[in-house]
Amino acid sequence: MKAVVTVVGKDRVGIIARVSALFCENNVNILDISQTIMQDIFTMIMLVELSTASVSKLNSELAKIAEEMNLSIHLQNEEVFSSMHRI
Repeated sequence: MKAVVTVVGKDRVGIIARVSALFCENNVNILDISQTIMQDIFTMIMLVELSTASVSKLNSELAKIAEEMNLSIHLQNEEVFSSMHRI
């Protein structure tokens, strides 16, 4: 299953490292990534492939990272994300 991951929060060292390390540990392949910093706000969107990863486990671990780093992190099925953002 493909999923879209969004990360938003105050810029700080280690955001990409923490999220990508979690994905590596759970055999999640990053297919595409876009990130930018607007003033001091970090934004990132990733398209990932969740081959054997548990969505509930990933959501739980992403929530921990979000809380520790004061970020907003969301993981959504790509089909759901695409249908929600269709014009």
